Amino acid sequence: MEPDPSINVLGEPLSLCSLDPVTGFFREGFCNTCAADQGSHTVCAVMTDEFLAFSKYVGNDLTTPMPRFNFAGLKAGDQWCLCAGRFLQAHDEGCAPRVNLNATHARALEIVPLAVLQEHAQP
Repeated sequence: MEPDPSINVLGEPLSLCSLDPVTGFFREGFCNTCAADQGSHTVCAVMTDEFLAFSKYVGNDLTTPMPRFNFAGLKAGDQWCLCAGRFLQAHDEGCAPRVNLNATHARALEIVPLAVLQEHAQP
């Protein structure tokens, strides 16, 4: 699996999203992606209780620890590489989390318009 170039939505080098917890399709802390990443785990988002509840409601429980996958579960404040489609769905439902634009991969723009990402950008 050859990763796509590490470029963010602003056309700059991709910044680290999180090492605690370790996130990303490749589990290296960046929202890098490749052709095998069918979910497009490209949006670096700051978790909120509201978003985590929404995600669980729509079938993706990000809060429950899953030790067999070395996953401790997420809490509000954690940064995580979200699937671009899930982020857009949360936006449409009014509960999208904040986004770290510097750490959001350019491939997210294939699914989420830049204006939507900017609307939710971290201050």
